[in-house]
Amino acid sequence: MMSTTITPDTLPRPRLPTSRSLRPSLPQRSHFSHLDISHEEFNTHAFVHPSDGRVHIAVNKLRDGPLSALLSKLNSGKCADDGDGDGRDTGERMQKVPFDGVTPPKLNIVIMVIGSRGDVQPFVAVAKVLKEKYGHRVRLATHPAFREFVAGEGVDFFSVGGDPAELMAFMVQNPGLVPSIETIKAGDVVRRREQMFEMFQGFWRACVQPSDGSYPFVADAIIANPPSFAHVHCAEKLGIPLHLMFAFPYSPTQTMPHPLAMIQSSNLGKDYTNAISYPMIDMMSWQGLGDLVNKFRQKTLGLEPVGTLWAPGMISRLKVPFTYMWSPSLIPKPYDWGDHIDITGFVFLDLASSFSPPQELANFLDAGPPPLYIGFGSIVVDDPDALTQTIFAAIKSTGVRALVSKGWSGIGGEESAIPENLFMLDNTPHDWLFSRVSAVVHHGGAGTTAIGLYRGRPTMIVPFFGDQAFWGCMVASAGAGAEPVPHKELTAEKLAEGIRKLLSEECQLAAGKISKQIREDDGDGAENAARSFFKGIEALKQGKRGLGPGDRCSFLEEKVAVWRIRRTAVRLSALAAWLLVQSGKLTWKDMRLIRHTEWNDYDGPGEPFTGGITALASSITDVAKGIVTVPY
Repeated sequence: MMSTTITPDTLPRPRLPTSRSLRPSLPQRSHFSHLDISHEEFNTHAFVHPSDGRVHIAVNKLRDGPLSALLSKLNSGKCADDGDGDGRDTGERMQKVPFDGVTPPKLNIVIMVIGSRGDVQPFVAVAKVLKEKYGHRVRLATHPAFREFVAGEGVDFFSVGGDPAELMAFMVQNPGLVPSIETIKAGDVVRRREQMFEMFQGFWRACVQPSDGSYPFVADAIIANPPSFAHVHCAEKLGIPLHLMFAFPYSPTQTMPHPLAMIQSSNLGKDYTNAISYPMIDMMSWQGLGDLVNKFRQKTLGLEPVGTLWAPGMISRLKVPFTYMWSPSLIPKPYDWGDHIDITGFVFLDLASSFSPPQELANFLDAGPPPLYIGFGSIVVDDPDALTQTIFAAIKSTGVRALVSKGWSGIGGEESAIPENLFMLDNTPHDWLFSRVSAVVHHGGAGTTAIGLYRGRPTMIVPFFGDQAFWGCMVASAGAGAEPVPHKELTAEKLAEGIRKLLSEECQLAAGKISKQIREDDGDGAENAARSFFKGIEALKQGKRGLGPGDRCSFLEEKVAVWRIRRTAVRLSALAAWLLVQSGKLTWKDMRLIRHTEWNDYDGPGEPFTGGITALASSITDVAKGIVTVPY
């Protein structure tokens, strides 16, 4: 495989507050599956292991020096005098999101999500709170496959393209950051990259274009999951607040390695090795998508490209407000995460109250003790028949009653081959189903894991890719389930052993204890996430980067100001400006657009200043059109 060599001469020279002797040669050598960072003080090697797709990292410290401290600070976004993170371990598990009751003016909010239905579902719950309780106009931008689901919950939907079924199949075949050679030869990587660029452009359109038959729309704020990637670049272009939300650790911390990393060896302390795993994963991700991101910035947004050295770690250095949607009962907030990061508890969307089970399912549930659940949701496997036989053999061996979800892989095969003590499920809401089963076996999606633990059900996770192995380890270490078994290693014997573990009294008691803690500590996760969003906007305002009381319209105070009358302090909402222009009191030339938030990173060749110098007239016109036309 041909390698891509990146040397110090090909990298932009950043302006660092250090002497010239501290300039690192990053990275000396890199290609699809390897990344080496070398310096006179240390060397670090990372590679993607073909067996599990995780990034295996080895760190070798050669001598003491200032560079390691500098890199740690730049990538974590945390300085010794920040005042964030008070104490190493307070022992406090419950995380309350501070909220003074003051909310921003009514906003147009875009929520950007890439992933499966399980990834989208928590954001639907957050969108409903922001819309129904706080009166904001919320648009959820994601894959067209979820149009009916999102719109059915009363949330405005915007299609950005991409096929989640293809995405799941690709991820199962290529569980890590680097695709297999077979996938590359088959052309899947090219198609995946084309889809990603299509979605980047879709996310930008979601910020500035109306939905079919709706009022014009221009985003005032963005909420996103990190894999959507376009979020910070769209926010930079529009000059608006950004808030990230996710279901597994993405912010650098010394308390645990990145969920996609496996620390292979290190002669440094565990804390530093854990922390450095995050920028290493960022750098390897950037190798695969960096050129697409910069193409999007230059061709679509009219922004300067982001430099190869500074792009990884950008989110952390900018201290983008971040919400993690898991229970602090399971994973407490790390001591070294700042005040801009919240843990809000699991976020659930209530689907159980409106679900009516098919009569056949109701009859099966009534016919005996609570059955075991086995399902792999949106996962698409190469050989569903083999997986089916493994499941059926394990159920036969243990003699349990079981519900098996067909999922996107079509598990189950021919109806005539199904054992009598087993029922094949179509799509069924987990919040309804998991209160009626004895234990659960699944792929380890964050949402499925959350509802299983919330219902107090012992859990066995069969991870396929991504953060699923991380959740498997978390559940097992809490004693609430069996050890995870990667899908490539799953056999009928291992599955049967796991099932017996789940049904043990020990596991049942541990899962019940975790459930009680979650119920006591979490509260309303969606409400907490909304409050975290408001808190993030307030924090940006205090840092002169957000929406505050002074950013309300001078005449219609419930609306956000998007224009300012030149040479005055008068701020106008889109509606107020439109009314004044229509009445002849002002012309559009009398006003200028307001930028509420600047996402500036370190300045240097190829770095994101504000992008204003090379902004394309077309994208400015897109924004202005939306704001000019809008009486909303």
